Amino acid sequence: MTALAERRAIERRSVSPVVGFLGRRLLGALAALLAASVLIFAAVQVLPGNAASAVLGRDATPQAIQILSKQMGLDRPAVTRYFDWLGGFVHGDLGVSSVALAQGQHTTVSSLISSPLKNSAILAGLAALLMIPLSLGLGALAAIRAGKPTDHVISIGSLVSISAPEFVTGSLLVALFFVGLHWLPPVAIVPPGADPLATPKELILPVVTLLFASLAAGIRMVRAGMYEALQTEYVQAARLNGLAEKRVLIRYALRNALAPSVQVLAQNLQYLVGGVIVVETVFAYPGIGSQLVSAVQNRDLTAVQSIAMLIAVVYVLINVLADLIVMLLIPKLREPA
Repeated sequence: MTALAERRAIERRSVSPVVGFLGRRLLGALAALLAASVLIFAAVQVLPGNAASAVLGRDATPQAIQILSKQMGLDRPAVTRYFDWLGGFVHGDLGVSSVALAQGQHTTVSSLISSPLKNSAILAGLAALLMIPLSLGLGALAAIRAGKPTDHVISIGSLVSISAPEFVTGSLLVALFFVGLHWLPPVAIVPPGADPLATPKELILPVVTLLFASLAAGIRMVRAGMYEALQTEYVQAARLNGLAEKRVLIRYALRNALAPSVQVLAQNLQYLVGGVIVVETVFAYPGIGSQLVSAVQNRDLTAVQSIAMLIAVVYVLINVLADLIVMLLIPKLREPA
């Protein structure tokens, strides 16, 4: 081996596997986001009809349509509009609302979605804070009680929850807790600019609906991984060495069951990001999902593109974080190649 080749080999070994892995995943994430931006922009552009005409309504004059089309940049080539939008998005400029332009205003998309984005983050965050520990706890309990009534109840409950669409779950909860028991409000109305946490009672049904739909896959995966780990020789050896059962379950069994479960839990977190669209519509919650539906209905192209791209960014970042956690949980993946 030449001196140059030997030096390069030493340099490759000196780079931390975690850093190298993270670098590769970030490059892959950037490529995925670039592809997503192209698809999002193209999907919005192929919508039928003239966007300016749709925003202004049927009574709009040709002159007004022409003026708004120019303000929206529709008179420029699609490639130019794409790079202008993507460049602005990268620098935090999400553009100006098309609906606001039609009304003679200059409302930026950033200011338009800041409050709904915060509301959705609170809703999805509360559901995630409950979903992760419940998935781990119920999955582990089902594995420990495998074949017993507790296991059957948890398994059947998770099967039922994964089979029910969000709007069905939400409607049933409203029928039970509002119509039947009069305990909780049927909608989650939050005044503009108000903090949703100031009225926690209105958040219960939306959070439970999100939670009910996201728990099942995590519980089943954790149960399968935990059950398999409990049958391994190192767990049996730990018990024979007199270690406390709680330590055996948490340090040896659950830790090894976590690695295959992380990706499923990450998918559940991604579902929370997408699932809020349906749940917010059901409960009239003023979040980013409701804002996206409104933007689509009003043909606010700039808002639709930016909101969809933000959701794509969250999806990709969750995937990168999940892969990094798996690498940290499995020592072999951190060893130099």
